[in-house]
Amino acid sequence: MRAKITYFALAAVLVVYFVLVGSRGVLLIRQGTPVTVAFGAAVLVLPFIGCWFLWQTTVFARDANRLARELEAEGGLPVDELARTPSGRVDRDSADAVFARRRAETQEAPDDWRAWFRLAIAYHDARDTPRARKAMQRAIALHDGKPVRA
Repeated sequence: MRAKITYFALAAVLVVYFVLVGSRGVLLIRQGTPVTVAFGAAVLVLPFIGCWFLWQTTVFARDANRLARELEAEGGLPVDELARTPSGRVDRDSADAVFARRRAETQEAPDDWRAWFRLAIAYHDARDTPRARKAMQRAIALHDGKPVRA
């Protein structure tokens, strides 16, 4: 619950920032000189990119959480079996061993969203965030019956 509150608080701050940046862009355009109009137009693009990114991230997080709840209800969430260092960080060799098992599970059932979800968790534990995100996107697409990108 705390993570959701933090997320929405930061999203609200970002929206306020986008509004402030957008208003500066409008002010620059109102100056009317070619340079300020060009800068104003460039500044106006930034809030749109930021809003798009915020929306995509929110939809991704919502969908991943929906799959996690469903998998938890089925009793299929992966158990945390990772060894940790004395500082609490995940041991790299342990994460690699779990990752190898999850990858083999996914290769055996390439159309199973559950396997892809667990692979995404393994990628995350192995500190490979880009691949974790791609695996989670694939799990979401398989779950929702959408076309899966190669």
